[in-house]
Amino acid sequence: MAPTTTSSPKIAPEKAAQLMRRATHASITVALILILAKALAWGMSGSVSMLATLIDSTLDALASLVNLLAVRHALSPADKEHRFGHGKAEALAGLAQATFITGSAAFLLLESGRRVINPVPVEAYTLGISVMLFSIAATVLLLAYQRHVIRQTGSTAISADALHYRTDLLVNASVILALWLSVRGWPGFDALFAIAIALYILYSAWEIVKQAFDHLMDRELPDADRQRISEIARTHPEVRGMHDLRSRRAGTATFIQLHLELDDELPLLQAHRISDEVEDSLLESYPGAEIIIHIDPVSVVPHEPVPAFLREENA
Repeated sequence: MAPTTTSSPKIAPEKAAQLMRRATHASITVALILILAKALAWGMSGSVSMLATLIDSTLDALASLVNLLAVRHALSPADKEHRFGHGKAEALAGLAQATFITGSAAFLLLESGRRVINPVPVEAYTLGISVMLFSIAATVLLLAYQRHVIRQTGSTAISADALHYRTDLLVNASVILALWLSVRGWPGFDALFAIAIALYILYSAWEIVKQAFDHLMDRELPDADRQRISEIARTHPEVRGMHDLRSRRAGTATFIQLHLELDDELPLLQAHRISDEVEDSLLESYPGAEIIIHIDPVSVVPHEPVPAFLREENA
């Protein structure tokens, strides 16, 4: 499963935007192709597990369309009403996807329960297996591209979209097994596998919801990123310390705020130069990040205990 947090973009925002747009177009194209193929196979086989994967692909297409619109909005520049940009549209898209997925799983559970009670023989299973093998091949290619985009951009929306298609691999493989077992034994295997698929889809929806809430609630960057930011700031030879680091992600945008501790007697211009140099170093690792640095004379930095959520490790 995908982690509930995503890393910061590793490339410039313009390049990240281009990759994200291409990824949304690719996912919609693949979903539409799979819908047509699975609809044909389901119509000829009557398999409820085939219906399950058809529903899954249909919702993938709807979710990818939501992604396309959300990514387009999230990448629009900041304006006077939204000075921090529109990046949280990605998280909202993730919640919309989770809603789609939960609805499909609920419908699938009802239909599968009916088929368990009244099993229906599966027909044209050879066509069904062929379509599933084609679906697996197309999904693997799409996931390889999405993985590249996520690695470069850290996009929440693309990460949520990729989660759909990762579940599709398991769904498609289980449908092949369900079809094979159904024609060689009890037709109820088909419905039982569909129930297992529905439960897995619900679990996937919960993963997406957690990731989206992390972004909407301004969760801190991963500990590795925070440690890296701290090390970059402290590496400057004229920096005496750093505290009160705060960070968050919103779409492709990364926001970093911190306090630098400098010698008391430094002239303002020199302190400003040091701050700019630290900011430039941070931008090398976090291209396009919004960075706010507050300068503190080292003698006024409080040494008394402060609330844990405001305290930055000095190690």
